[in-house]
Amino acid sequence: MTNPFYLSTPIYYVNDVPHIGYAYTTVATDALARYRRMMGDEVFFLTGTDEHGQKVEKSAALQGISPRELADRVVGRYQTLWQEMTISNDDFIRTTEVRHKEAVQHLWKIVEEKGDIYLGEYEDWYCTPCETFLTDHQLVNGACPDCGRKPERLKEESYFFRMSRYGDRLLDFYEKHPDFVQPLARRNEIVQFIRGGLRDLSISRTTFSWGIPVPGNPKHVIYVWFDALTNYLSALGYPSNRERFEAFWPARVHVIGKDILRFHAVYWPTFLMAAGLPLPKQVFSHGWWTVDGEKMSKSKGNVVDPGAMIRQYGADPFRYFLLREVPFGLDGDFSEKALVGRFNADLANDLGNLFSRVTTMLNKYCGGKVVRTGEGGELQSRAEAVLAAVDRHMGNLAFHLALQEIWGLINAANRFVDRQAPWTLAKDPGRRDELDAVMYHLVETLRLVTLLISPVMPETAKKCAALLGMGEKDFRKEALVWGKLSDGMEIPRAEPLFPRREKKPVSSVPKREVTKPKRAQGKDLLSIEEFGRLDLRSGVVREAEPVPKSDRLLRLKVDTGDPEPRQVVAGVAGSYSPDDLVGREVVVVCNLKPAKICGVESCGMILAVEGKDGLALVGFDESVGPGKKVR
Repeated sequence: MTNPFYLSTPIYYVNDVPHIGYAYTTVATDALARYRRMMGDEVFFLTGTDEHGQKVEKSAALQGISPRELADRVVGRYQTLWQEMTISNDDFIRTTEVRHKEAVQHLWKIVEEKGDIYLGEYEDWYCTPCETFLTDHQLVNGACPDCGRKPERLKEESYFFRMSRYGDRLLDFYEKHPDFVQPLARRNEIVQFIRGGLRDLSISRTTFSWGIPVPGNPKHVIYVWFDALTNYLSALGYPSNRERFEAFWPARVHVIGKDILRFHAVYWPTFLMAAGLPLPKQVFSHGWWTVDGEKMSKSKGNVVDPGAMIRQYGADPFRYFLLREVPFGLDGDFSEKALVGRFNADLANDLGNLFSRVTTMLNKYCGGKVVRTGEGGELQSRAEAVLAAVDRHMGNLAFHLALQEIWGLINAANRFVDRQAPWTLAKDPGRRDELDAVMYHLVETLRLVTLLISPVMPETAKKCAALLGMGEKDFRKEALVWGKLSDGMEIPRAEPLFPRREKKPVSSVPKREVTKPKRAQGKDLLSIEEFGRLDLRSGVVREAEPVPKSDRLLRLKVDTGDPEPRQVVAGVAGSYSPDDLVGREVVVVCNLKPAKICGVESCGMILAVEGKDGLALVGFDESVGPGKKVR
């Protein structure tokens, strides 16, 4: 097998419902899996559910059902959500499966035969919600340091794993493999923990029965973390399918949340050392999400439901937001307002607008056909730099940086349109070769953007690929180079990829009493139909320069969503310099009759009011992009 790449999410506990944290881990792992497949690796992507333990047994009893019934019910929610989020996992492991039970008991026997498991008595604290054993010095004001709940005092017969034997060996491994735990700050935390000394670990329980029995002593069930972590082996067919196991193990990366880092960075490697198995290449621990600045909790009612976000905004925009908004590895804050902002600015204005304007111009000026030309100049150079940067960032799981690079290419292409002005080239038959070259470079950029966004936004990439005549075979490493666009390809106009979303009304705003407006004095009132005849649109100023022989007029090129910018003459030079205006969003009256002002044709009017220091342009309190109707 060439280039095996095994990656995993944690297995999610069935005593909980899927929330944004689980969705975040899974989307990140899925994006990495899709990218590695595109780069030609033989990917095995695993996710699944952790179904044993005291929490599940207690929760099922309270509901009057069996633990298996509870697990089956919750597992269905995870599987449905992952389908809705277009997760491309190759396997879904459940700890209640026979293959998993066989792997856990086999691992137990190997470690026991080496003398690293012994029978003793456990007396200390145990946090049931976290499935964690604690000592007195680990408690914070008598509570669990992770969840804040009071642990219970346990005294029972227990099997122990001689984890204390492996402290020095584990530190040596960390020294030789500095990238084993990422980000670096988390690695340092774990190293400090190990240096504090490792204790032998209780790995069985007798106070409940919902778990995998200890081989040879069925009154004990195996501790949930020895059970759960073994899923990474059992899904590969360990121990019976040696060919498959040896092809993929060790895992390239376990992607997890920081709350379970110690189990993956201390317990798991010592279990593997004891069993004589190679350790995974990397454990990558991401941060937590707050919601509007507050910690998520059921009592506050602010737990983000990924399914609801998908139904409201679509899977791809939600996936994009999760991976773009926050550096992977740090904590982040979720707000629906921020999601809508990303949707409108990044997806509708940048990505969607580029596809719309390029394909519209190709059809308007070139009959929809691409003519292949030579070097791509500035766009080719930018694209090649972006391809290299994206590969580097994806290798570091820096998804936000990879997306920043891709959007840098998208914005470069939008600026390229403005500078090259295909609408001007199209008016001169003698510049047809230039026009063909400009359009080829733009469509080739669309092709590369389609490939690059596919790991994060797979459904959007499919739509774009269909538009550009691309199939599954085109999503491969060999296609990630400049100049693969076929000569003579016919490309239709793109429908809007992301119609803009309006902000939700704030329900807490009190209703105001509605009063009848007074009739305006000395003014003719317009009917709503007459007002509706005004074509008011948002515009983005792309160019600005003084009008010759005038000290108050500026000639503006304003993008109002049409294939080419609109020329508007505005008397704002006393308040704004040309540099102040480029990139500014304005309100434009688009259906005024063209007029010549100082010999320069003006095809519209930008709106302004008299401010205390001169004219002030009418604008928006957030970025809206070009071509949006003003109501």
